[in-house]
Parts: sequence; structure tokens; C-alpha cells
Amino acid sequence: MTSASSDISKTRWFFAGMRGLFSLPAIILMISFVGFSAFALESGVSRAEAMFMTAAVWALPAKMILIGTMTSGANLLAIFLAVSLSSIRMMPMVASLVPEMRTGKTPTWVLLFLSHFVAITAWVFAMGTFKDVPREGRVAYFAGFGITLVTINTILVGICYGLVAQFPPIVAALLFFLTPVYFIASIWATGRQSVVKVAFVVGVVAGPVLAVLVPGFDILIAGLGGGTLAYLFDRYVIRRGRRSASAEEQKMAPQAEEVV
Repeated sequence: MTSASSDISKTRWFFAGMRGLFSLPAIILMISFVGFSAFALESGVSRAEAMFMTAAVWALPAKMILIGTMTSGANLLAIFLAVSLSSIRMMPMVASLVPEMRTGKTPTWVLLFLSHFVAITAWVFAMGTFKDVPREGRVAYFAGFGITLVTINTILVGICYGLVAQFPPIVAALLFFLTPVYFIASIWATGRQSVVKVAFVVGVVAGPVLAVLVPGFDILIAGLGGGTLAYLFDRYVIRRGRRSASAEEQKMAPQAEEVV
């Protein structure tokens, strides 16, 4: 493939990624950002600040934590730590997504730049559609989706900032709540490995319980402890059971051949 045809192919996949703006995950996220506009307005965050948060912080929960800690009067270090700890959850998403789209010729700086656009929406979308995209086009495809989505949401927050003041509070809350409801279902549907679904079940059960027992540390304990428990259960129970079943089938195979 010549350099010119390679560039054309990458451009085509970039625009294909842009069309992902009309996918269900992207549409629901955009609706949720309308709810974020209402939250920012009610919290006293200016239009420009809300737009900057959307472009720079990007993940919706991190922005909610940022505004919540700001309005509570927390100091700068506490705000920094809270947002940083919230964003650490993106690291496994980046670690699982990058190997799916990089090639031997992909510059490291491109992957570092694109990692900014990795959040639950982009991760669910990419992991669900990469199977239909050749590896050589996946970087451009993800760039088209991520860059477009961030840009549109930043503009959307700026446009809706003044309009949402007319919404009843319950409507703004429902708009914002669409995102967690949708992505709870999406994570379960797109989970390819058993450990993902085990961790999901552990989190659903442990989260509410820990919120009552140890409020303030519930997410941290549920994430670290629940994830570790899910890994151990998957490795020593589910996988061991599969290996035992496979070994049993191999033992039975020669006996079946002898009977035949």
C-alpha cells in the first residue's frame, strides 16, 4: 500500500469514527451533558469554566467530583486528590484498549494523546466496534470518535448552559442519570471475559452495602477489594472448573472412539 492510499484509508476511518456520534452511547452521553450543564449552573460554575472542564477533565463523574469538592470549600490539594483518584479507574480501560488498536508503526505520542479521550463511553463504543475495523484503521477510527465527541459535548455545554435554567430540577436530574443506567447495561453486555461479569456482580452487591457501612470509602473498598475478589474467584473457581471439564472431555474422547 502506498503512502497516499494509506493516508486516504486513515482519513476514511477517521470519518467513520466521527459517524459514531450518532450511536446510542454517544447520544446518551450528550443528553447527560445537558444535565451536567444544569448542575454546573446551579453550582455557580461559569459557562467558560464548564466548557473548559468538559474539554480538559472529560469524564463526567470526575467533573461532578470536581464541582462538588469546589462548592464544599475543600482545599486545592484535596480537590486534586479526589479528581485524580476518580480518574485512576480509566487506567485499566486504557490498558485494555491500546493493545486493540496499536500497530508496530503507531507513534507513542499519538497513543498518549488519544488516551485523554478514553472514558466509559469511548471504551464501550470502541470495544464493541473494533471487530469491524482493520487494525491499521483503528487509531484513526478512535481518534475520529473521541475528538468529535469531546468537541461536540464542549459546544453543547456552552449552548445549553443558559437554556437548562428553564428545566424543572427533576428533568435535569433524569437527563444526568441516563448515563449510569445505560452504561451499567453496556458493561454487562460487552464483557468478554468472565472476570468482568464477576466483578460487576460483586460491585453491584458490595457497593450499596459498603455505602452504609463505610461511607466515604465505599467506592475505594468496593473497587480494590471487589476487583481482587473477582479475579481470585475467576482464576481459582471458574477457570479451574473449565480446565477440569476440558480434561474430563479429553479422557472421554478415546473411550468414545473405542466404542465406535
